[in-house]
Amino acid sequence: MQFHHHGYVSGDPRVLPAAGTGLDRPAELPDEVDVLVVGSGPAGMLLAAQMSQYPEVTTRVIERRAGRLVLGQADGIQPRSVETFQAFGFAEQITAEAYNIGWMNFWGPDPDDPGRIVRTSRTEDYGLKISEFPHLIVNQARVLDYFAQAAANGPARIAPDYGVEFLGLTVHEGPDAGPYPVEVRVREAAGELPGRERTIRAKYVAGCDGARSAVREAIGRRHVGEFAAHAWGVMDVLVNTDFPDWRIKCAINSEAGNILHIPREGGYLSRMYVDLGEVPENDHHEVRRTPIEEIIRRANEILTPYTLDVVDVAWHSVYEVGHRVTDRFDDVPEGSGRTPRVFLTGDACHTHSAKAGQGMNVSMQDGLNLGWKLGSVLTGLSPESLLATYSSERQPVAQELIDFDREWSSLMARKPEEISDPTELAQHYLATSEFPSGFMTRYAPSMIVGEPSHQELAAGFPIGKRFKSAEVTRVADGNAVHLGHHARADGRWRLYAFADAPLAGEDSALAAWAAWVGSAESPVARHTPAGADVDAVFDVKVVYQQAFQEVDLAGVPGVFRPRTGPLGLIDWEKVFAAGPTVWTGVDIFAERELSRDGVVVVVRPDQYVAHVLPLTATDELAAFLDGAFGS
Repeated sequence: MQFHHHGYVSGDPRVLPAAGTGLDRPAELPDEVDVLVVGSGPAGMLLAAQMSQYPEVTTRVIERRAGRLVLGQADGIQPRSVETFQAFGFAEQITAEAYNIGWMNFWGPDPDDPGRIVRTSRTEDYGLKISEFPHLIVNQARVLDYFAQAAANGPARIAPDYGVEFLGLTVHEGPDAGPYPVEVRVREAAGELPGRERTIRAKYVAGCDGARSAVREAIGRRHVGEFAAHAWGVMDVLVNTDFPDWRIKCAINSEAGNILHIPREGGYLSRMYVDLGEVPENDHHEVRRTPIEEIIRRANEILTPYTLDVVDVAWHSVYEVGHRVTDRFDDVPEGSGRTPRVFLTGDACHTHSAKAGQGMNVSMQDGLNLGWKLGSVLTGLSPESLLATYSSERQPVAQELIDFDREWSSLMARKPEEISDPTELAQHYLATSEFPSGFMTRYAPSMIVGEPSHQELAAGFPIGKRFKSAEVTRVADGNAVHLGHHARADGRWRLYAFADAPLAGEDSALAAWAAWVGSAESPVARHTPAGADVDAVFDVKVVYQQAFQEVDLAGVPGVFRPRTGPLGLIDWEKVFAAGPTVWTGVDIFAERELSRDGVVVVVRPDQYVAHVLPLTATDELAAFLDGAFGS
């Protein structure tokens, strides 16, 4: 990580200097805020961490609970989420305390004695096969803790306002609406004046308040879909057992039912999703009252001939599988074309089973998509029309999630007689791995996603998909690093210039492009606020085709060696080389199918590829960025 560019730092460099609204943050919830986040779940706390990078913006997070979440229901962390944690600066820390899923084993009835289960296959997990990031299990509460820390350490010093309950809202329109058109009614559920009701005015509201979202109800949105007539008991337990795969993720199918078994962090705790069978139509949710003793009994029956001696139950619940998507993810009336003022994220706009490990992961990506857009609009970098892309981008993703989860849940709930191939579930698990990992999302062309007219120049960076990192060598020090890992969740756009063949200092397409980008006529200059660092909005990097020893830093164009910060220090970490070294055996040009004639890859603040263009297409790049920034 980079620090000291504002002067010597003797403390924790992850704690950024307070600025703007973080300098004198009032303890009392203000009467007027720019962004009001309702709910401190995964999407809400990621939003808080992102908005803390925009200290010019007044952001507050209200939460009905009196304090932090202690026991989180979600626990599966997909590789895309770990990639996101890396952008917020805590991937290594949370990975160290998490359970790393290295394998998934599958169990089924013994052909010689169907009343007993046997292991039918042992499968390597997909995590590190498709990403440099692992597939983890860690308590949701710890994920929220890390985001809370990132929010508190950001310049805006954001912390949740606990003990404040959302009651309702009204979006005012017309000339009398004023600068804060959303009127929000809240009640203090704790604190010095419990029960006191008051009104807050906001520019924008984000509903991150779960499946029973009061924000969703307030804007008249509805969940569309059905509950499946199947119930599951879930429990986090400490046990003694003779089941040999207790510390390996397992899908278990027996004549008595099904179990999805997931070891938890810490070496002892495990989670079990236990099949409770079909639910009659007239059940009226009575199945939710199933006692923990019955869930444990069912688990033991399914695991025969193995047994569980449950020593302690940390948490348990019963749920019926539901697959629903909200009809729209913002408050804009159909066909009105007005600016969105209220947004829905996470379980407030999509609900499904927990067995595919998607709830928390997709919710966080909702927050990541929304956060930088709110920050860009409220700081004047982008037009309000940018906010309409939140619903248009995230709603199709939610529908894909529901379709995937419905298929996975159906496969998990099958009876032995419905399974013709005992390896089918394992094959499906691996064949579809890119989707649950979070890497299949692809946004359609829009004001912030270009048309794929030059996609062949960078086939390994599909436009609309997340920027898939690869190793390069940092020229300044010769260290092998992942190119994408240098990016932080700081709201900046990335322009990656992959050079044509000539060396640094020689005439080339890259040199001409760099001269244009560094000129007063470029969109970089046009959309960077006066007085700000030259890389405050656009982080411009170069990757040369040669080995790092062949790149002469003195010949590298100045746009890749900017002077930033109050001291005007040279940034040495924007110049990279692709040529393989003893440290990295990959060539990013070959790895990501990049044109040797050079190519520019534009990446949004949320790590998604926005455009791919030739180095010579400066007019196209200018037009695209002008569209994204509203000029």
